[in-house]
Amino acid sequence: MRPITDIVIVGSGNVAEALAAAVAAAEGVVLRGVAARNGARAAEIADMAGGVWHGPIGEAPDAGLYLIAVSDRAVAEAAAALPHRAGAVAAHTAGSVAADVLRGAGFAACGVVYPFQTFTAGRRVDFARVPLFVEGSDEEVTRRLEAFAARLSRTVRRASSERRRTIHLAGVLACNFVNALYSMAADTLASREGLPADVLHPLIEETARKAVYMAHPRDGQTGPAVRGDRAVAERHEAMLEGEPLQREIYRLLTEYIWETSRRI
Repeated sequence: MRPITDIVIVGSGNVAEALAAAVAAAEGVVLRGVAARNGARAAEIADMAGGVWHGPIGEAPDAGLYLIAVSDRAVAEAAAALPHRAGAVAAHTAGSVAADVLRGAGFAACGVVYPFQTFTAGRRVDFARVPLFVEGSDEEVTRRLEAFAARLSRTVRRASSERRRTIHLAGVLACNFVNALYSMAADTLASREGLPADVLHPLIEETARKAVYMAHPRDGQTGPAVRGDRAVAERHEAMLEGEPLQREIYRLLTEYIWETSRRI
């Protein structure tokens, strides 16, 4: 099995930045460059990763792996723009895009390396702790991608496109939706009481800490919904009378917490 050693990152967003930093710091692999439509951002990422090559996707240098870290809808377009070099593997990082989209773009050896994490520009994460879910077009490609992924992370698992869609759904629930609730809470404090968002920080930190260290996040559930305290819940709903969307979110989450807590 030929190991993957030379990598080009395709893209200029938050995932591309995080991957470029991780590949540049990893042993046994070399970051050859950053290829992207956004030249200025590609140059910024390339400089951050040690001053490697950067330029248009169609001029990407030779590599054993083209790691395509772009938005879901741009994966096929980015793959089609790459110079198709014999023996190269193309893999994308999207949670909800099938692996075979790259085969349709002309790559016989292709797959997915999906990092299960949220990334923000300029913010470093410990990539060794980021679970990577891998899929390949055949067994050899899968093993090569697994070996590459193991250079970056301590947690590497196989996941079919169907399984990865479920994982992505869970990620949206655990990250995007939870952060939206943080935002709703911060807006409520600001608009009604003039309090800053940092009042919430200790509560957010302890809630997340409990969710991580308990056997199941449900084990740490507290509040009126888990107690079945309808009087408090009804008062809260009344306070949201003028905000029907937030009121419905509150009602549905209260119902969900109550119903799931009864199954324990």
